[in-house]
Amino acid sequence: MLKKTFVAAAAALAATFAAGVAHAAPEKPECIAPAKPGGGFDLTCKLAQSALQDAKLLDAPMRVTYMPGGIGAVAYNTVIANRPAEGGTIVAYSGGSFLNLAIGKFGKYTEDDVRWLAAIGADYGAIIVRADSPFQSLKDLIEATRKDPGKVVFGAGGSVGSQDWMKSALIAREAGVDPKSMRYVAFEGGGEAITALMGGHVQAYSGDASEILGHMKGGRIKVLAILAQERLKGELADIPTAIEQGYNVDWTITRGFYMGPKVSDADYQWWVGAFEKLQATPEFDKLRTERGLFPYKLTGAELTENVKKEVARYKVLATELGLTAQ
Repeated sequence: MLKKTFVAAAAALAATFAAGVAHAAPEKPECIAPAKPGGGFDLTCKLAQSALQDAKLLDAPMRVTYMPGGIGAVAYNTVIANRPAEGGTIVAYSGGSFLNLAIGKFGKYTEDDVRWLAAIGADYGAIIVRADSPFQSLKDLIEATRKDPGKVVFGAGGSVGSQDWMKSALIAREAGVDPKSMRYVAFEGGGEAITALMGGHVQAYSGDASEILGHMKGGRIKVLAILAQERLKGELADIPTAIEQGYNVDWTITRGFYMGPKVSDADYQWWVGAFEKLQATPEFDKLRTERGLFPYKLTGAELTENVKKEVARYKVLATELGLTAQ
């Protein structure tokens, strides 16, 4: 009896010790930004870096490293093929990652080949014109596009098939115009597109909600619609969504993280728990808002299910808009 008790106690102690080790904070936490410094992936990693350290959820400083290439494809392939079991490494993603997965730009790998960890914020599409534009409502813009597609020039910071192009394409589709025949000018980034809008070189800019506040305060632009399921709160609360204006256009740009496919359940759950604790704090809300993101909280299994639905939705959209899978 004594022997059995000792064996049981030893087993319990071993299990407790193992659980404690497995759920310890990673010794060398790293966040991979799949692009050069300065973009949205960098912002996502640095938000996690600051927030996790400020909340004292990490024992060691988080390192941010950069792995540009293929708008996320290089990082996605590298983590799956070469670094699949690193329990301390998280990789930033955006809604654009789902679009690229949907049209095959990540190669042979699919949304099922990584462990989706946490979504920590979102941005939303916005349809923007100059303050003195003849288009003072989304209906005005859509009706003008329907009447004469050649006279309405859309512009954004992305080429055909990109997220920003998709926003313009969805508006053109609402006007009954083939997105491939709409007039669209691609720019290197949102800054160039706004400059072109202000200079009258394009009539409408399909940008993001997070980048428009400064321009709105200057009275230089008018936002015709936010491409969200419902109105945003705060300073953008007065801007109607496209949906409430009768047009079924929603473009939500989530930001978050995934991990390698062979990361242990214990390490994965540690990160899930850390992000759930983090996002329950007002301090995190403040940091997220300072970086121009809006609340969007999903983790673990719930996020994984959401990602699969989004990729499936983008596959349908890509087919409807004439984008060819790679």
